[in-house]
Amino acid sequence: MKKFVVIGANESISPLIIKAKEMGFEAHVFAWQTGDIGETLADVFYPISIGDKEEILRECKRIKPCGVASITSDYAVQTVNFLQRSLGLRSNEEKVDLVVRNKYLMRLALEANKIKNPWFMRVDSNFDTNFNNAEVIRKKLPLIIKPTDRWSSKGVTRVDVMESFNAALNRAIKESLEEKAIVEEYIEGPEYSCECISYAGIHYFLAFTKKYTTGSPFYIETGHMQPSDIPNVIQKKVVLEVFKALDALNIEYGASHTEFKLLSNGEIRIVEIGARMAGDCIGTDLVQISTGYDYVKMVLDVSMGNEPCFKKNTAPKIAIIKYLVDQKDFEIFAEIKAKYRHYIWRSSMTNEHFRLIKNYDSTSRLGFFILAIDLNDLAAQKFLFGILK
Repeated sequence: MKKFVVIGANESISPLIIKAKEMGFEAHVFAWQTGDIGETLADVFYPISIGDKEEILRECKRIKPCGVASITSDYAVQTVNFLQRSLGLRSNEEKVDLVVRNKYLMRLALEANKIKNPWFMRVDSNFDTNFNNAEVIRKKLPLIIKPTDRWSSKGVTRVDVMESFNAALNRAIKESLEEKAIVEEYIEGPEYSCECISYAGIHYFLAFTKKYTTGSPFYIETGHMQPSDIPNVIQKKVVLEVFKALDALNIEYGASHTEFKLLSNGEIRIVEIGARMAGDCIGTDLVQISTGYDYVKMVLDVSMGNEPCFKKNTAPKIAIIKYLVDQKDFEIFAEIKAKYRHYIWRSSMTNEHFRLIKNYDSTSRLGFFILAIDLNDLAAQKFLFGILK
């Protein structure tokens, strides 16, 4: 039996393990041992941190896998690419590894390739707003301050007045692994993402995702929908700009997740790009529901040097995911179960819905439910779209 290596074992990566086994591969899973579901799903589990790429490589040389992949983890990108290159598998170049994990380096790469950026600067704990910088920053308000190297909305804050700047900056630096933050001019406009797969430098568009958040100041994502509401007349232009950005970052193989804002004039501004499948069930569930494509299988195929397959396995539907952040969300889900149970694709939640929480990042959410809605059921759409507002 051919062996396939999966980097990471948490719930969001488990669909990759399941898919590898469905395709007849022996799944060898590497992750820090914490009791995650992937530990039991694996055919062989190795309790090795995904950051310990040299030790994982020693094991991979022994087992000789036909492919190596992860799907939703930014932290895993560097290890996956390193293993693929070291084992002679198709992979992105080494220069991709750091750029796609560091928001400041990403901005520099986009700027060098003449892709429009908001104003931005990198700062650390030695930054002094009282010396030369205060007036420059004040003119750029409102701002978004975030760690250069974190994800899941950790440490992200919108700043509208200078009195809030230092607290937001300290919060971002505290969350940063390298103890640095990026300060960016705030981009007005609705937020979307573009889900793609690349092979040998050719990019393939899969879907646009409409994103819903809590808004200022922390912008915690509360739900997503596919297809998006981006007008058809500008979709092609957006795709071309996203492809240009992927080229700027030298992404040639695998999944990508490009977050962007849509301006009123139809132009876009890139927020950030991940050289991996979108998390929050966007890649694993929503793309399959809305397009019929098996995105997880595409990632497996590309990691083994095979072109992605664009066969539609299911009829496209409207895909919605709603995250549970407070008691009202649990009440909405109860109503949906009563009226539209047949549209529930799957759900996952904790037993803590009685707990009142302050949602400072996406890891604070209490669960989610996913809906797959028939395209011709207008009455259900009217009701179910309303839960995202």
